[in-house]
Amino acid sequence: MAETQRPIHPPSIADAWAVTAERAAETTFFFDFDGVLSPVTDDPDASQPVDAVPGVLESLATAVRRVAIVSARPVSFLRSRFASLERVDLYGLYGLEVWHDGEVVTEPAALPWIPAMSDLAERAKKELPPQILVEFKRLSVALHYRTAPQLAGEVERWGHEQAERHGLKIQGGRMVIELKPPVDQDKGMVITEGVRNARCAWYFGDDMSDIKAFDALRAREAVDPGFFGVAVAVANPETGAEVSSAADLTLESPDAVAQFLAEGLKSF
Repeated sequence: MAETQRPIHPPSIADAWAVTAERAAETTFFFDFDGVLSPVTDDPDASQPVDAVPGVLESLATAVRRVAIVSARPVSFLRSRFASLERVDLYGLYGLEVWHDGEVVTEPAALPWIPAMSDLAERAKKELPPQILVEFKRLSVALHYRTAPQLAGEVERWGHEQAERHGLKIQGGRMVIELKPPVDQDKGMVITEGVRNARCAWYFGDDMSDIKAFDALRAREAVDPGFFGVAVAVANPETGAEVSSAADLTLESPDAVAQFLAEGLKSF
């Protein structure tokens, strides 16, 4: 039987799943964590994947070549939430850490920055208002102002001052800014490398850093007409409009993501 013609963008859901099923052995699914597989919470440590997610990811991983989670969270956090998954790769800290085949690999260029990130976290706790949640991630520091949105300007000014003073990168997000080492690594680079030998890939994201991953799918399609990529946004009240405008389709919540995947698996 002839292969289904690649859908145009944005594809219909039926067409997208049909192409994916035909190319299952050469397909990769990538997912952000917060806001995609788990609801966003005021306390980042309280985040948990929605109940249906682990099971549906494991089922998906048996149907396609590869499933991976690409997150700003450390691998240690992702492992604590997905310890039961045997076939899912984990990219932590925008790809500075990778869990694959039972071990963690850290980008060597980032390792010397661990002491500086620790010092920065301690300084943030002392210099920023107590309402700001300072999350030390070993290779980065996230400053969450979700519970005090009126302090956004103060947090952003402080973060940009530190980035300029210490030569750090800064990443904005949903009620958070994150300071990272000056190492060239982001979600777009993870996806660019991850789809190098794929003929089909999906990426599910909800925040500004995920747009680079969407762009990586588009770039691969531009140079390889035989490749098919699907960019899926998950709605949110903060950055949702910009992310949805860059995506092929938008789902309403992490629960909707799990339902969408369960339905899609019926195509295989």
